[in-house]
Amino acid sequence: MSGMCSLSQVAMKASDVVELLILAALWGGSFLFLRIAAPVLGPIWLIEIRVLIAGLALLPLLIRANIWGEVRRNAFPLFVVGCINSALPFSLLAFASIFLPTGFTSILNATAPLFGTLVAAIWIKEKLTFGRAVGLALGFIGVMSLIGWKPLETTPSFLMAVGAGLLAALLYAIAAPYTQQQLSGVPPIAIATISQLSAAIFLLPALPFTPPKVIPSASVLLAVLTLALFCTSIAYLLYFRLIQNVGSTTALSVVYLVPVFAILWGAIFLSEPITIAMGLGCGLVLLGTAIANNLFSSLFTKK
Repeated sequence: MSGMCSLSQVAMKASDVVELLILAALWGGSFLFLRIAAPVLGPIWLIEIRVLIAGLALLPLLIRANIWGEVRRNAFPLFVVGCINSALPFSLLAFASIFLPTGFTSILNATAPLFGTLVAAIWIKEKLTFGRAVGLALGFIGVMSLIGWKPLETTPSFLMAVGAGLLAALLYAIAAPYTQQQLSGVPPIAIATISQLSAAIFLLPALPFTPPKVIPSASVLLAVLTLALFCTSIAYLLYFRLIQNVGSTTALSVVYLVPVFAILWGAIFLSEPITIAMGLGCGLVLLGTAIANNLFSSLFTKK
């Protein structure tokens, strides 16, 4: 996202491209599993189970790394990151998934770099250029085209779900510079593990007030397990591996691919229609995001 520290561009090998596609497929799949499980378990219980399993799955790697001194020194910012980068946005996206198609929710999530541009301009005083302003305008026009174009009915629940999806994207945009400023130099495995476990602790008090109304089926439980282990734990590890191999800027380009996979999985497994509105909205959001984050200029100036 905008505001993240830039690393030198590194040529991508074929294996890096494959890993980037796998990561996009996994994160696109997360919206599919949210759509399956959220209406049954409810957003809070679903995300509590997701982050707890993901954190426990990563814990052996953290224990092996033996970096508890780093964890203790950074306990508070790690907890904050767990709240604003996992617990809250995950819960908001789970709520949105109850009312919105898989692809639609993923497109709202793809506005995070657009919000990141605004946050960077306000927080770290990064210059808001004309190109970035154009990118922001295109991205939000894309969101508005999604909201206003049928066949989705514009009900209060629909508008609340859209608002939840956009708020989740804003939280991701705030979490990025916060993580950069407060956790610079902290090993990624520590951030990934402790943030997930912190998110589980943060959501714990809400569990008695939001119990599931029905007993989940085996398919729902499988969706939750897949969401936690593959779309969270393994996806985090792939993401941090890509950052090490090709740099943060290139690794972050995965955000442009996630909606494509989310729409594809929704169409294949849930028979969700791919509408003109989704195509137009997705195109504008991704084009605006790319322009706002100087993707095209970096491609043309790359040596």
